[in-house]
Amino acid sequence: MAMEVTQILLNAQSIDGNVRKQAEESLKQFQEQNLASFLFSLAGELASEEKPVESRKLAGLILKNALDAKEQQRKFELVQRWLALDASVKAQIRAFLIKTLSSPSHDARSTASQAIAKLAGIELPHKQWPELIDTLLSNIPQLPAHTKQATLETLGYICEEVSPEVVDQGHVNKILTAVVQGMNASEGNNEVRLASTRALYNALGFAQANFSNDMERDYIMRVVCEATLSPDVKIRQAAFECLVAISSTYYEKLAPYIHDIFNITSKAVKEDEEPVALQAVEFWSSICDEEIDILEEYGGDFSGDSEIPCFYFIKKALAVLVPMLLETLLKQEEDQDQDEGAWNIAMAGGTCLGLVARTVGDDIIPLVMPFIEENIAKPDWRQREAATYAFGSILEGPVPEKLVPLVNVALNFMLNALVKDSSHHVKDTTAWTLGRMFEFLHGNTLDTPIITPANCQQIVTVLLQSMKDVPNVAEKACGALYFLAQGYEDAAPSLSPLTPYFQDILEGLFAVTRREDAGESRLRTAAYETLNEVVRCSTEETAPMVQQLIPHIMLELHQTLEGQKLSSDERDKQNELQGLLCGCLQVLIQKLGSLETFKYVLLQHADQMMGLFLRVFSSRSATAHEEAMLAIGALAYATSSGFEKYMPEFCRYLEIGLQNFEDYQVCAITVGVVGDLCRALEDKILPYCDGIMTQLLKDLSSNDLHRSVKPPIFSCFGDIALAIGEHFEKYLIYAMPMLQSAAELSIHTVLDEDMTEYTNTLRNGILEAYSGIFQGFKGSPKSQLLLSYAPHILQFLDSLYMEKDMDDAVSKTAIGVLGDLADTLQSSAGPLIQQSVSSREFLSECLSSHDDMIKESAEWAKMAISRALSY
Repeated sequence: MAMEVTQILLNAQSIDGNVRKQAEESLKQFQEQNLASFLFSLAGELASEEKPVESRKLAGLILKNALDAKEQQRKFELVQRWLALDASVKAQIRAFLIKTLSSPSHDARSTASQAIAKLAGIELPHKQWPELIDTLLSNIPQLPAHTKQATLETLGYICEEVSPEVVDQGHVNKILTAVVQGMNASEGNNEVRLASTRALYNALGFAQANFSNDMERDYIMRVVCEATLSPDVKIRQAAFECLVAISSTYYEKLAPYIHDIFNITSKAVKEDEEPVALQAVEFWSSICDEEIDILEEYGGDFSGDSEIPCFYFIKKALAVLVPMLLETLLKQEEDQDQDEGAWNIAMAGGTCLGLVARTVGDDIIPLVMPFIEENIAKPDWRQREAATYAFGSILEGPVPEKLVPLVNVALNFMLNALVKDSSHHVKDTTAWTLGRMFEFLHGNTLDTPIITPANCQQIVTVLLQSMKDVPNVAEKACGALYFLAQGYEDAAPSLSPLTPYFQDILEGLFAVTRREDAGESRLRTAAYETLNEVVRCSTEETAPMVQQLIPHIMLELHQTLEGQKLSSDERDKQNELQGLLCGCLQVLIQKLGSLETFKYVLLQHADQMMGLFLRVFSSRSATAHEEAMLAIGALAYATSSGFEKYMPEFCRYLEIGLQNFEDYQVCAITVGVVGDLCRALEDKILPYCDGIMTQLLKDLSSNDLHRSVKPPIFSCFGDIALAIGEHFEKYLIYAMPMLQSAAELSIHTVLDEDMTEYTNTLRNGILEAYSGIFQGFKGSPKSQLLLSYAPHILQFLDSLYMEKDMDDAVSKTAIGVLGDLADTLQSSAGPLIQQSVSSREFLSECLSSHDDMIKESAEWAKMAISRALSY
């Protein structure tokens, strides 16, 4: 097999489908039958200069993919398989890869670089291949340029693959020395300089100690700043990318360099090619992000415990930074509004200007208003659009008191521009700006409303007219109407000025969804999202108009389900439409279900709706499945016990949803719907519980299911126990051990930021399960079955308290479980509770909490414990 590997690799790239398929099958067979020989052959192919470049490149790619996978479980398996290989085979494969870094073929070198980094990601944490970094670093200055370039590229990839604690500081220093030397202007080869600059970008996370040393930091910063002036555009871009990464990783070290960086970025923004200029603007956006985070976290008070002070770089640079950004707004591209993925210097500048406004607040207004006043009425569309974009960008950040007077003056002008301006660019940005006005300066919390009965009619009329404009303008007009409606969501029903125009709004939006060109610029999606928001904000008074939508939307959904032959592109569009229609029906169900006087209308349509939702499950679209499942959950909630009649047919789809590991969001939503069904049907769900519980337990045992679905499954145990009460007895022997081992795991997890969030979600799910189980058994003679699990549960609560890393949601649920345990087990639990740390210290901490919900939970737990101890 190894002899034929070249031909098989070439066949795997054949234009003949049969030849290709046969070759892929052979490779798969070879891999399964003899992994060591398979990987050895691939590495040998990659290293051999006699072999064709096509077979070498594919060999390297397959080798790399045999070492890594996106899916965590698969990745773990591949790592274990490599670690289990014979040491001599692994040594030969490594040697082949290192040898390939000297290959004259760029593709072979680059593929070898990536494969070496994947191996480093596996081996360095296991203290294997310890000589790798020294091997790469030896003789770098003497190497030919192409080998030096490949070596530096490899070092960069290694830094991307492994975490900083795996590489000792001595090696970090050597890597940084090699990389920074390679970036130096004295390095004659641009390919080497580029590889070095990109490698530094990946190595920055390793350089904590070096950035804490003034001399080393000065040297690194000098070399990076010099590289931004390189004659080669790719090197300049990579150098600015390094500056962006430094701005977020080492913000607190930037003060000595910020003046020079402003000059460099300013020159690049004004004069350089767009890829470089974009990174120069991104530097300031990144500084804004840092300062917004610091100011939000510490509320502007840096005298106390702040680890990172705010240097107010943006505030200090404001007078020069804002004019630079305003200038970029005039560099629009002709067709940027039609291209969804467009990103250019004008858009980057506007985005940065918006971040600056959020960073400095009111101070930005006097710097931007002259630009707006000067350009807003100019004959050139670019000037009018730039002025409008500038105004829209500064509407979040300054206080409403400062903005409302400006908006009151601008509103009428903007409404006229949206109808009369000759440029679609200007209309697009005007509609976006109106949306921003309504998003940030409209709603109950404002003392002076910008929308009054006097101007509301004009606003609605203009937006409805604009929804007939070209797709990109119509989409922004829908967005503005969305925020207009959202501002009245919490208003008293009698106060919504939209009521007189409600029918026109519904008809206007429904007409947009049926436009021939609604597939462009996300227009159909925007129209449905806005329609949903308008329905959410409807009142008893407008509900009769809302209910008339139901047959129309159901008819639209029915038409998408009729069996016409479609191309795959048409099928995708149809699936997307099914998702939007199911989402719209879900909102209609929730709205009418919450209004007692209109519930009967909903029930009249329920059979037909349910039939349509079940038919959606036969499509292959995960999005449509999710939306149909959510709509069914809403229908179950609205019809409560009346949903029982749908269960015999629906339970099959419920189990299919719970088995959908691949589209795990569908699985997660289905778990949520099981909770909805438990609340709607209560003990009438009992006949279906065996099937549901079996599948939930399988899901928890599976390594293929995404971890985010597991906390809601535990929570779902609680929903089921609450619904069926003591009948949950037969599931205790399966559910409790699973909860127990998950609880232990959630205590002994090494927490990074990502894991902390997940671990708290997991803890919350486990606690919700315990809470539901205790409440379900309350008052039943079988409640004593839970006594044997109580010591572990109390120990879990004690451990959570001792760990001190719970968030507020976990604290509230945890103290609630303590109360539920006491309330259900009563005097039987008395002695256990008395020995528990959580019943004393944790409880007293929660009783004095600033969070009202934690306090309320704690007071209930205190009462339940007192009762249990006094029996």
